[in-house]
Amino acid sequence: QVQLVESGGGLVQAGGSLRLSCAASGDTAGISAMAWHRQAPGKERELVAAITSAGSTNYADSVKGRFTISRDSAENTLYLQMNSLKPEDTAVFYCYARCLHAWGTQGYWGKGTPVTVTV
Repeated sequence: QVQLVESGGGLVQAGGSLRLSCAASGDTAGISAMAWHRQAPGKERELVAAITSAGSTNYADSVKGRFTISRDSAENTLYLQMNSLKPEDTAVFYCYARCLHAWGTQGYWGKGTPVTVTV
């Protein structure tokens, strides 16, 4: 099992920045890809950014050039640096990890951290 705990969310004005963190614990040795998703009120959860164990990244078009995903494998921590925030970025942000266990692949979710961007 893997536990994910997000932090760093909060209230920020448009144009501001936040840095989200996701601390992974438990059976983390097999973690391969990790990602940030978000869910805005009344909308479906969507992928924001992802990073593989090799360091390859991909981003949603809506956040390219503003958000940066990074990962500290030694500390089992995932980050999301969010700059130039917009009101439409308001959402609950969730950390996701895909882990390769001896018995198979399992995906894990954190409980989320809310981000509110005001005009």
